[in-house]
Amino acid sequence: MYDRKYEEYAADFVLIAKRTLNEAEFRLFKFHYLLGADWKLCCARLKMDRGGFFHAVYRVQQKLGRAFRETEPYGIFPLYHYFADERREARDTKKWIPDAGTGGSGAERRDPPRIPPGRMREGKPGEQPSIRGRRIA
Repeated sequence: MYDRKYEEYAADFVLIAKRTLNEAEFRLFKFHYLLGADWKLCCARLKMDRGGFFHAVYRVQQKLGRAFRETEPYGIFPLYHYFADERREARDTKKWIPDAGTGGSGAERRDPPRIPPGRMREGKPGEQPSIRGRRIA
């Protein structure tokens, strides 16, 4: 079976916003969150002052956060609940594949070790990471 989980999530996100927000709040949501306009463009387009814009943004965030969490039968927040089936399938389908270095001995394929965010690889202190031999500034 084939599904489009990310497209379904985006559609659910927008439809819940459209049902929850009134017309003025949805216009703000559309310009600021969907189209990516910053506060200056939104204020000019929606004819709002800076303070009114940010108060409206906080109100939209509060309304939508509650709606996303309380959507029945399943909320779309937190994300790991929405995409839980996809993660479970990926974990269950791990297969035994031959190891290329040993001529097909049947050893389980191992992924490279993950580095936690904000940590450098082990090596010389102060060593800069590089891409294809070039230093990253």
